[in-house]
Amino acid sequence: MDAAINQAELIQRVAILRRFRDLLERQRDRFRNYLALLESQQAAIGSGSGEEILAHVELEEQIVSDIFSIQKVITPLDDMYRAITPHDFADDEIPALKTSLEDMKVRVQAQSAKNRELLSARMAEMRTEMDTLKDNPFLKNVRHSVYGGNTVTASLIDVQG
Repeated sequence: MDAAINQAELIQRVAILRRFRDLLERQRDRFRNYLALLESQQAAIGSGSGEEILAHVELEEQIVSDIFSIQKVITPLDDMYRAITPHDFADDEIPALKTSLEDMKVRVQAQSAKNRELLSARMAEMRTEMDTLKDNPFLKNVRHSVYGGNTVTASLIDVQG
């Protein structure tokens, strides 16, 4: 280390390094959780369960929000880390963590794109099913009863008996 570094500066560098490493690890864990959620969401899309898909979307919103809030802290810490870190003080774990985090981001983006495609295809299938039901001549006379169930409304009445 450089003789010009005093104890207070060294303590500050170590604190920034520890905090930065901790945040990168937490962010990587968040992305792992997000990837696992996206993979289970893929299964929910395949099964067509609307409630499951909705639950996954709500969890996804929470995780994404958490990822963005951590990223807001990581960015300035990354700048501080690069500004105060000479080559002789660099931590070997940080580049590996950054690489791991970037890899996790790429995997999350790929899974998210796959889920969007699956969801779009599933929605198109559902629209086709709904259009088929609308065009069904046997269901045109079915009315929903206020007492539950369906009732068939007669279109012709035999009055001669």
